[in-house]
Amino acid sequence: MRYICTHITMELNVEILEQAASTLKALAHPMRIAILNMLEGDKRLTVTEIHERLQIEQSAASHHLGILKNKGVLQSKRDGKNTYYFLQNEGMSKILDCLGRCNAK
Repeated sequence: MRYICTHITMELNVEILEQAASTLKALAHPMRIAILNMLEGDKRLTVTEIHERLQIEQSAASHHLGILKNKGVLQSKRDGKNTYYFLQNEGMSKILDCLGRCNAK
């Protein structure tokens, strides 16, 4: 499969496209986008901090964090009794910036 865009021709790798679609699907929820916004800039937060700031149930925050972690968007690190969540890749900030620009009025 080939794709031509403004004088650039590149081969499309189906596996990479499927991975990208899976990642975007994981982002397709307002609470998950809010979580990612909270974690931008190398921030690390616990599920308690996230659920309190978003004013949602802790189980709901855990559910969203699990989806984001399973799709490779987030990582976590245990420190004593707490587990801290953070962005797997700061490149995710570019996607969030793009979403913000696309929705700007």
